[in-house]
Amino acid sequence: MALLSALSHAPNEHPDAIRVAGRAISGADLWESASAVADRIHGLDRVAVVATASLETVVGVVGGLLAGVTVVPVPPDAGPMERAHILRDSAVAAVLQPEGGPAEVGDLPVVPVSLRDRSASRHPEPPNDHPALILYTSGTTGLPKGVLLSRRAIAACLDGLAEAWHWTPDDLLVHGLPLFHVHGLVLGVLGPLRVGSRLDHVGRPHPERYAAAGGSLLFGVPTVWSRICAEPTAARALRRARLLVSGSAPLSPAVFDGLHGLAGHRVVERYGMTETLITVSARVDRPRLPGTVGWPLPEVETRLVDEHGAAVPADGMSLGELLVRGPTLCDGYLDRPDADAAVRLPGGWFRTGDIATVAPDGRHRIVGRASTDLIKSGGYRIGAGEVEEALLAHPAVREAAVIGVPDDELGQRVTAYVVADGAAEPELIDFVARQLAVHKRPRRVHLLDALPRNALGKVQKSLLG
Repeated sequence: MALLSALSHAPNEHPDAIRVAGRAISGADLWESASAVADRIHGLDRVAVVATASLETVVGVVGGLLAGVTVVPVPPDAGPMERAHILRDSAVAAVLQPEGGPAEVGDLPVVPVSLRDRSASRHPEPPNDHPALILYTSGTTGLPKGVLLSRRAIAACLDGLAEAWHWTPDDLLVHGLPLFHVHGLVLGVLGPLRVGSRLDHVGRPHPERYAAAGGSLLFGVPTVWSRICAEPTAARALRRARLLVSGSAPLSPAVFDGLHGLAGHRVVERYGMTETLITVSARVDRPRLPGTVGWPLPEVETRLVDEHGAAVPADGMSLGELLVRGPTLCDGYLDRPDADAAVRLPGGWFRTGDIATVAPDGRHRIVGRASTDLIKSGGYRIGAGEVEEALLAHPAVREAAVIGVPDDELGQRVTAYVVADGAAEPELIDFVARQLAVHKRPRRVHLLDALPRNALGKVQKSLLG
């Protein structure tokens, strides 16, 4: 089946099938404008797309996929060093960007993307194992690495989510996420084009825009949901929606409960990585619990292992590194066999680097990154996420991040960074000690005005400590 199956077989004729930042296009017109792009770039190996939140980005990405050309999204706000690295590392032959857009792409040819251009051409669908996208990682451990995502992997991910969320052509998806990540681009643009649903990308994800869009299916990162929760009128307007989905970072139980009270929804949380796409998700037809991300998608398998590779029991309490395998996995890092070798294990297993628990019924809870969120203190293994949840239960605490800081006696000492209204360090330490085993209490609590976060709302723990 074609990757963009709905667009390929029955383009949505509704005049605002795809709306981005207030501008709309029908599925049929999108097909013809994207085909004009495909005509220009057919035969190239890779092209970059300056991924602004615009219809031109959607047309450019779809044009590349129709032409069988691998698309490399470039963040529009990337600094000169990051942009130059992505363009050089990916070896793109040209750059697609809106007509008249800034051409800060060195000597590379620029292919303008215009909604006025139309074509009736049809290009053959490339093989399923052909790379559809190269998405670049966040670069938290060195320069960003290019992740090769095949057409097959993207289709498997979207089909699995459609089944788990009962996503149909009758849905109107609403979100305001960046169009150069898995969440905003793969799920948020290619998802509607595969399923056949309409899309309203509201530009910046302001609460009032989510409330006014009238969507049945809404995507957001925790920062978005937190802001909506703080605007009761906007939150209540979402009662008419069918499903709220959160991803890219953990959603706090307080926001989960707040949205349930205001909007009447228990948020669907899901789990994935650039390298694996979405592998685990809560489902429409099963109870949703705060702090849990549900069950593996169809044909995806998971297991937990300790630092020696031994199996960890699925008892809902034991911590282990999450391994995954299945059809949604990437085909590796571009020209980085060393990076591939570090995460690939025999039998097709992929090391996520995330610490998790799995309950006897298969429900997954992500505790955090093995590198920062599994704290070894005084001979104990402590999950940073558990301590963060305990801190967030304090009525004065609005944000919390916990890390392990090197300690000569303990190995690592549990250290918290907290945004709170009027709470003092000793009070917060004692509060955690009353809720958890005493060895899990923070030894220090640093009070901050805000936690450092990236564009997707993930706390940048490397900037703490």
